Parts: sequence; structure tokens; C-alpha cells
Amino acid sequence: MSSSLSPAKSPRASSSRSVAHLQLTLAMITVGSTVIASKIIGAGLDPMPATALRFAFALPVFLVLMRVTGTAFPRPGLRDACLLIAQAAIGSVGYTVLLIAGTQRTSAADAGIILGTLPAVCALTAAVVLRERLRASTLAAVGVASLGVALVTLAPAAQQAGNRSLAGDALLIGAVVCESLFVLLNKRLATPWPPLAQSTAMTGIGLAVSAAAALPDWPATLHALPSHAVLAVAYYALVPTVAGFWLWYTGAARVTGAEAAIFTAVAPVSGVVLAALVLGEPLTPARLAGLALVVAAVFVIAGPAVRRCPGGQDA
Repeated sequence: MSSSLSPAKSPRASSSRSVAHLQLTLAMITVGSTVIASKIIGAGLDPMPATALRFAFALPVFLVLMRVTGTAFPRPGLRDACLLIAQAAIGSVGYTVLLIAGTQRTSAADAGIILGTLPAVCALTAAVVLRERLRASTLAAVGVASLGVALVTLAPAAQQAGNRSLAGDALLIGAVVCESLFVLLNKRLATPWPPLAQSTAMTGIGLAVSAAAALPDWPATLHALPSHAVLAVAYYALVPTVAGFWLWYTGAARVTGAEAAIFTAVAPVSGVVLAALVLGEPLTPARLAGLALVVAAVFVIAGPAVRRCPGGQDA
């Protein structure tokens, strides 16, 4: 009798869980789509001005959302303020610049697969930087994910562009490392911030940093703004950044951390499928095998013993 009345098994709870799963799936689809948007952006804009434009589009929306929801900025101490600036510079600006620069030099499909290694890289970075215990599941996941990346970066089809493709892959790996450091810096904050307030702060600081860094490029950038690149920047800012943020945190609040982490496997699949559908990139055997290994690594790292490491909702 008590079992039939359990909230975990009630129709309302089941419905809420299903909605959460849908939100997490949609959030990770938007994350996968960032490689397509970055590919289009990189064809018309330099990475740093494009990054500044991304934040310029997203910041007003975040500020409106804060006003509507009544969310306020906490008052950080000096240490937390420095951590927030470092987070924005590394996780927001660094990640976006390297992602766009990487997709300028390699395929969107390969980029999606490489970005799918984020959960494994997060776990490994936590073990190295924070000296967390290096679990067997972490080692297994890193090994499987590394093999998947090696398949797409070292396969003959991926080397047709010579060092240009490998340079792009290296930049994308750098983007993943930036995002993993972003997550670790977030854990070091003395006072946790509300997700909406922190995303708004990351966007505002990221805008200031990237706009200042892009100063030498602004005259040429503003002189010729390709419409397709601007539309791609607007999409990146409003869909993966704002809508993806809302979908991920709303869905993740209704399920366990390990359960939410499993949905990060959707991101590389989304990136590869969209690269084929939108950009016409071929689904080679090496890419399919690499994708399968990266997705398998996500399931290994999302075991109940591993701490949650969100996939891509930075910033």
C-alpha cells in the first residue's frame, strides 16, 4: 500500500521526470549545435570579435531574466571576485575563442566528437588539479574517450588537410580543457551563486574581456559583418547559451547528478548528426566508431560514484 502511494512512483512524479529528461536532451542538442554555429561563424568572423558579439547578444536577455525572476547578484569577496574573473576569462572567453578557431581548421563532426570528451576530461582534471582520488572508472573513461578522439584525428580521412586538421583538433582539445577548468574554478567559490546570476556575471565579464581583447580587430570587423555569421552568433547567444542554460538547470534540478550527466552523451551525437544534415559532412566509419567510444566514455564516467561535471553549460 505504501508503495502505491510513493511520490517517486506517482504519475505526477513520473511526468516530472519525463519532462526533465526531455529538457536535458534538448539542452544537450543545443550544445552539440554550437559546433555547427561556430563553423559558420568562423567562416565570416575572427574568433575574438565573434566571442564579444555572442556575449553582447546574450547579456541583455540574461539581465531581463534576472529582473523577471527577481534574482540578485551576491556580493563576492575579493577571492571569489578573482575566481569569477578567471572563470569568465578561461571558461567563457577561452572556450568560445578556441571552439571557433578550432572549427575554422577542422570539421564540425570531429569537433562534436572531441567536445563530447568533456565529462572524462573534467574527472581527470579534478583528480590532477584538486587531487581527488583517481577512480578506476575515471581511468577507463579517459582511455575510452582518448581512443575515440584518436580514431577521428588520426584516421586517413581526417588527415586530408594535413597539419591544418590536427591543429584544429588541438584547439578543440584546448577548449575542452578550458571548460573543465571553468567547472573546477566554480567549485572553489566560497559562496555558491544562483545559476542565473552566475551565467549573467560570466556573460558580462566575458563581454568586457573579449571586447577589450578584440580592440585591434573592431575596425575591420564592423566594416564587414557577414549576415550569415551574425545570425550564427545570435543563434549561439540565444539558443545554446540562454535557452540551453535554462533547459539544463531546470531539468537537472529534478534528477540526480549521475542521471543528468548521462544526458551529456547527447551532445556529441547531436554535433555529428547536425554536421551531416546541415553541412553535408560524411559519416565515415572512423567518425562513427569514435563517436561510439566517446558516448561509451560518458556512460562510464556518469556512474553513481563519480561527481557530477556538467557538459557545456558554462557560460
